[in-house]
Amino acid sequence: MAGTTVAEVMEELAGLEDPKARAVNERHGDDHGVNLGSLRALAKRLKTQQDLARDLWGTGDTAARLLALLICRPKAFGSDELDAMLRQARTPKVHDWLVNYVVKKSPHAEELRPAWLADPDPVVASAGWALTTDRVAKKPEGLDLPGLLDVIEAGMKDAPDRLQWAMNHCLAQIGIEHPGQRARAVDIGERLQVLKDYPTSPGCTSPFAPVWIGEMVRRQESRA
Repeated sequence: MAGTTVAEVMEELAGLEDPKARAVNERHGDDHGVNLGSLRALAKRLKTQQDLARDLWGTGDTAARLLALLICRPKAFGSDELDAMLRQARTPKVHDWLVNYVVKKSPHAEELRPAWLADPDPVVASAGWALTTDRVAKKPEGLDLPGLLDVIEAGMKDAPDRLQWAMNHCLAQIGIEHPGQRARAVDIGERLQVLKDYPTSPGCTSPFAPVWIGEMVRRQESRA
């Protein structure tokens, strides 16, 4: 579907609008009513179209931006462009997809990570923590893990929700992946009690770091 115009895509997205989906999405802070399965099917038809992706992002529409993130070419964005996009991505799903589907695949991820980590905007900082968590799991060489735990210990308890969630994920990942830091990670989680009472569906692991760490380590050991 090369050559598809923004107007054509916006018309199709409007046709996919579902009031029930919008009601569910809005409860999670996402202002769109397009079923994500339908959005992915449309992206599969459109295939990769970087220019169209940039134009769809420019509309400011949440569904259009989610579609843009599915059809873009992650390595085609410059670091300044990614930084601007992150600051424009104020809904949770757009933010998550931008970080996970685009920034993590970009050659600029490591350049942006420390800058975002230190950003005063908690939403931007949460992206820095997400990239740091990815490095903790995949490429921890050069990371100051005790230093990261110091920052988490000092700031996670009173951090805004999105930032707190990202810091907690990093805390758990450090405890899961790095046995030498595990006892301290569990201790920090126990003392701060962040997400201890978070409602967890049957069969799912609690995001409370001590439980999360314990369960993932148990699974690793059972596979060994």
